[in-house]
Amino acid sequence: MFRIISGFLFFVISLQIQAQNGIPQSAGARGAAMANTSLTFTDINSIFSNQAGLGFLEELSFTVFGERRFLVADGLNSFLFGAAYPHQKIGTVGLSVHYFGYGPYNEQKIGLSYARKLFKRLSIGAQFNYIGTRFGNNYYGSAHTFTFELGVLAKISKQLHIAAHVFSPARIELPNGESLPSVFKIGIAYLPSSKLRLTAEVEKDLIQPFNAKFGIEYQVIEVLYIRAGVATTPVVASFGLGLKIKALRIDIATSYHTTLGLSPSLSVSYALASSSTKPKEK
Repeated sequence: MFRIISGFLFFVISLQIQAQNGIPQSAGARGAAMANTSLTFTDINSIFSNQAGLGFLEELSFTVFGERRFLVADGLNSFLFGAAYPHQKIGTVGLSVHYFGYGPYNEQKIGLSYARKLFKRLSIGAQFNYIGTRFGNNYYGSAHTFTFELGVLAKISKQLHIAAHVFSPARIELPNGESLPSVFKIGIAYLPSSKLRLTAEVEKDLIQPFNAKFGIEYQVIEVLYIRAGVATTPVVASFGLGLKIKALRIDIATSYHTTLGLSPSLSVSYALASSSTKPKEK
């Protein structure tokens, strides 16, 4: 009985925080620190938020990400893995795996992505997703479905980047009668200098109110970044640090939900040069 009640409570919380049904999650701890204003990222973290950013990736890259949602004990953990391989001729292919939840209730999302530059400063991307949800130890049932997401990223100039992304634009119904959410996003990044990045995004779920998000990233010294962000719906404030040592990147972040509390997270990313990867942009 206790397990049934606790499982039900975790399920209700997961609905409240809108983490269910494969909705795109934080773009690593870098994105989490900037209130998830991550549509204009062009590193490996873009595999989680806007696959078009992978079109600008120059090295074979890997990342792992973990988050303890609202510091809830024994549950509501989120784990992500991403890998992307950029090829000079065929474009960038990627794989992402996402697990959210705890024993009796969990969600899995596996995505196969592809991105390609159309022009020097314009890239498009797409991802095909498998989404699975399980509630209870197989006697409460499970749901499985497939969907896709699309993105575009344009570097208007060195200082101004714009991007758009849509998750599951077509209405897809799950076996349990629920429907996958359709989420549309548009974002902008302004880089007044090589050390400062200012970001803003607007997000709209068809059945939810608009969510405006703002982020900032500043490179303090060559290897250290500080980041912060704020979102409006729900109200969330975030902060984080990034450490970059050659090909290794370690990011930490924490976000604060005014009702549910703190969510700390950690990312570790690594880039591995390859002779078949894209040449460096000048």
